[in-house]
Amino acid sequence: MSVEPETTTGPRPPLPRLGLLPMIIFGSRWLQLPLYLGLIVAQCVYIVLFLKELWHLASHALDFTEQEIMMSVLALIDVVMISNLLVMVIVGGYETFVSRLDLQGHPDEPEWLGHVNASVLKIKLAMAIIGISSIALLRAFIEAGNLGSNRASFTESGVMWQVLIHLTFVVSAIGIVFVDKFSDAASRKSAE
Repeated sequence: MSVEPETTTGPRPPLPRLGLLPMIIFGSRWLQLPLYLGLIVAQCVYIVLFLKELWHLASHALDFTEQEIMMSVLALIDVVMISNLLVMVIVGGYETFVSRLDLQGHPDEPEWLGHVNASVLKIKLAMAIIGISSIALLRAFIEAGNLGSNRASFTESGVMWQVLIHLTFVVSAIGIVFVDKFSDAASRKSAE
């Protein structure tokens, strides 16, 4: 006599039947799948770019000045941060808008994935964009000593625009956080 162990979750309730229109509308979320797969391809392109930058740095390490090494390392960090942003969008977006990944209990499950929703994803993306913008701005500041010379990669107005764009990202992120906190407080208040 074999006895099957009981599962802690119990039997799943039957799925509700959807009408044709709700089924089409709800099923349309799968149209995003090619977009997420395309972002995975973009991640592969960033791997190639990272390896190219790393090879460039390693092969010229003895020839580069300290500033050139710093610029190459910042380029590598920039690629990694953009790649992290891609992972957040791919994994978080798929989990939030397409289908569950069912990673509970997996040793590599990202800590943030358990409580991700559209609001959390927006804030994480805003912070990642600010980080990426900060690296680009730091690169511009490091090269600021070359402004006005032939070696300059940036113009004075270009640096000014980068600062303004970065400040716009920061203000936007603060606005997103404020609106999110305000809406959370309002929903908690209405629940009471």
